[in-house]
Amino acid sequence: MADFSLHPAFPASSHAVGELELCHVRLHDDARYPWLVLIPRADGLVEIEDLSPEGRAALTDEAVAAGAAVRAVARVLGVAIDKLNLGALGNVTPQLHVHVLGRRAGDPAWPGPVWGHSAGVPYPEDVRAAAIAAAREALGL
Repeated sequence: MADFSLHPAFPASSHAVGELELCHVRLHDDARYPWLVLIPRADGLVEIEDLSPEGRAALTDEAVAAGAAVRAVARVLGVAIDKLNLGALGNVTPQLHVHVLGRRAGDPAWPGPVWGHSAGVPYPEDVRAAAIAAAREALGL
């Protein structure tokens, strides 16, 4: 897709993983949760309805693939996943994006939402590199 610029909030809170057919993929920088963010690569997208039907189908397929990648990140972190959460909130960052994150009983925000719960814990550089590599492998990148 052409004409894509990333909202400044994403580089400030996440790290690039790679490019899928539709989405730019990022690892959210909070080592307490295995968490990827999918950002469709087209400017002006705010809502899922802004995508074509084909784009919505591609986003769904990529979210499912990201679930496997989140599970791979969880293995790097040494945690289990009890539930995969998907969210397309955008209240603070309006650019269309979908969070795919692994939740587990006993995680810091369980069972409530992670958004606004507490300050994130940045990844140590070596763990971040391993998490990104695991996500890339799971996504076939």
